[in-house]
This record gives sequence, structure tokens and C-alpha cells, in this order.
Amino acid sequence: MNDGTTRPDGIHTGRAAADAALDHGWLLGHFKPPGDPRHSEDVEIKWGVHPPGDERAEWARGEVRTALLVLISGRFRMMFPERDVVLSEQGDYVVWGKGVDHSWRAEEESVVLTVRWPSVAGYRIEPAP
Repeated sequence: MNDGTTRPDGIHTGRAAADAALDHGWLLGHFKPPGDPRHSEDVEIKWGVHPPGDERAEWARGEVRTALLVLISGRFRMMFPERDVVLSEQGDYVVWGKGVDHSWRAEEESVVLTVRWPSVAGYRIEPAP
């Protein structure tokens, strides 16, 4: 059963693409309501679906988390101050740590899975109107 619900046993099932669309891609993290099995102060997980040319609105600076980004499909560029990393084959991934400024751009329609830890409030960029 993948209907995006939490059962009384505390198990939540869903579909990443459908659930992610409800919260800017985020499936798990501090921003989910307390009591929801997807609420976590320890980790954040995002299912990112990006059309070609989609890019981060501004660089993430002063990062206080560690992150892992895995390419599911497409071609995705991660930009760092000293170099770019292009993920082009399913399963390609990049990890960066605290203090590493970064941005990104989808070179093709792309799906990526991002895991960040810990889950820290205050890093959200509001989408353009």
C-alpha cells in the first residue's frame, strides 16, 4: 500500500514523487509535524525532480550540514567553489561536508535523492512567484 498515509502502527507508506510534490521535494526532516514518522531532527531526505535548466535560486553558503546527493536519472551538475561535479550515470553521487558552499543545475530532466544531516531549520529558499 503506497497511499501516502500513516497507519496506527506508526508506519507511513507513500510514493516519493507524489509526496515530494506536497513539500518542495522533502520527504523527511524537522519540517514534518511532530508525531509523524517522517519527522526527524537528525536527517532530511528530498526527492528532487528537475526540468532541464532548473537551477538553485542562490548559492547555499555557510552550510552546517553534511549532504549526499545521488542521481536517479538525467544529468545533474553540482557546483562548488573550487570545482563542478557532473553526475551523468544512474547511481553517481557526491558527498560534501559542513562549510562547503554549493549550488546546482539540472543539465537534463533529472531526478535526484538528497540526504542531509542533521535536520536544521532556516535553509529554505522560497520559490519565485
